Amino acid sequence: MNKYMLAQAPACHNTTGWMVQSDFDGTISLVDVTDSLLQRFGRPGWTDLEDAWERGEIGSRACMQGQVALLDMDQQELDAHLDSIAIDPGFPGFVQAAQALGLRVQVVSDGIDYAIEHVLARHGLGHLEVIANRLVQQDTRRWSLESPWASPHCKRASGNCKCERLATQKTLAGRVLYVGDSSSDFCVSHEADYVLAKYRLIGHCERHGIAHAPFQGFSDATPWLLQFMQQQEAVA
Repeated sequence: MNKYMLAQAPACHNTTGWMVQSDFDGTISLVDVTDSLLQRFGRPGWTDLEDAWERGEIGSRACMQGQVALLDMDQQELDAHLDSIAIDPGFPGFVQAAQALGLRVQVVSDGIDYAIEHVLARHGLGHLEVIANRLVQQDTRRWSLESPWASPHCKRASGNCKCERLATQKTLAGRVLYVGDSSSDFCVSHEADYVLAKYRLIGHCERHGIAHAPFQGFSDATPWLLQFMQQQEAVA
């Protein structure tokens, strides 16, 4: 979206009952941050857990907790690595446009809260609410993962049940525009009121008849959001 278009979207109250939830890894960030940490700092065995998860032998929560326990890094190494993580350059503008329209933007991820918050803060987005798994430092070079947002009803046995997070926001806001990219977003896409889809999520939405709009980057998604919300206001 260009500066002129943003200037034509003055701050306003949300009259349509919508809010935005977005995945982080591969959607906002350009890489999967947890994978990048494991590739750099993971001790042997983390790929075995990944294989077991892909075979359906363990859920994503068990996989992530086991993998984080295999990370060998200190705080300085962790922060330096996170400083190298890039995000979609159009995401700050998307957030600005959404908030100008009165839409709350929430980041919902099955990744690591500390990593997400650190990366967002570096890009001036530290004010965004992040719901994700909790990273806990055990000693100088040892870490563990807690999952306060897990659910016994989660079909994926995820550390963060995105379907429950979306259901909560439907109760509070009314309607949820969900933004995602891959398999961790498949289940929740069926529950969203509308989906902005990248990569593998596009095909999933097409196969299952889920109302969605494909996008390649947030620079494309921003003008779409303005038009979409204008349509919602027209029918409200």
